Amino acid sequence: MLGKLARQQDPNVLVGFDHADDAGVYLIAPDLALVQTVDFFTPVVDDPYTFGQIAATNALSDVYAMGGKPLTSLALVCFPDKADLAILERILAGGLSKMIEAGCTVIGGHSIRDEETKFGYSVTGVVHPKKILANSGARPRDALVFTKALGTGVISTAIKKGKAEAAWIDAAVQSMTTLNKRAAEVITRGDFHVHAMTDVTGFGLIGHAREMVLASDVSIRISAGKVPLLEGALECVRAGYIPGGLKNNRDFAECLVEYDSGIPDELRALLFDPQTAGGLLISTADGQDLARALNDAGVKAAQVGEVLRNEKPRIQVLL
Repeated sequence: MLGKLARQQDPNVLVGFDHADDAGVYLIAPDLALVQTVDFFTPVVDDPYTFGQIAATNALSDVYAMGGKPLTSLALVCFPDKADLAILERILAGGLSKMIEAGCTVIGGHSIRDEETKFGYSVTGVVHPKKILANSGARPRDALVFTKALGTGVISTAIKKGKAEAAWIDAAVQSMTTLNKRAAEVITRGDFHVHAMTDVTGFGLIGHAREMVLASDVSIRISAGKVPLLEGALECVRAGYIPGGLKNNRDFAECLVEYDSGIPDELRALLFDPQTAGGLLISTADGQDLARALNDAGVKAAQVGEVLRNEKPRIQVLL
């Protein structure tokens, strides 16, 4: 729908919604720009405190994905009129714990009565105008590095159906409550040639890769067998625990994808799995070195593909 709206002509907008990037960036001084984002959603786990942590981690990720540092946040709350307020208190406490970990100050928020609980944040950060990591800078011959692992969408669906094993839940929660802060610190410290970056969230790995491909006017090749998967992710797909978002992502983006023969359908499906508080997809000239540095810093990362010049297919998936 945003594509149907008139464009506001403001030269201070360094990153708007034209390329479906992770956050907006607005210039306020020659050496300083604001990074602004907002995200909120319904619970993906049963525990209120953990849900609050996940919502905060997810909202903060957009600022990290732009190469920015989060500074302040506003809480967004939708909560049933007759629900136990102790639950809301635990949600807010969980979110606050991650904001404190990120060094991001909660300065207010807004709440409404709603039949269904929803929670998240609007986050404001800062970045140097010349150090923005948009999704539009990928270059041919770059390597693609991916942090974290896929599978939070299908595992969350299994949780809602009461079918998720404890080990699957633990792995997914650990991933969804891990800030991308440490990864961003390694990526932006100046040791590596990083040309583009995005976080992998609701549109899945292929969906966000599509945004990078179109914004950068390139094609990419992904090695599906190298993409890290959460424990239980394949089992969830095989059991049919498929979120609606996965189907929508596949319907929308698969037209740009060509698969190598022999790739199992459950693995193809996970490439479209909508992630919550997912990892970072990085286009860099220093793939092996960056992946090694991230792993040495305690951030799980793998080199999963490469960037090619613009040609068909726009996204090639190999085994």
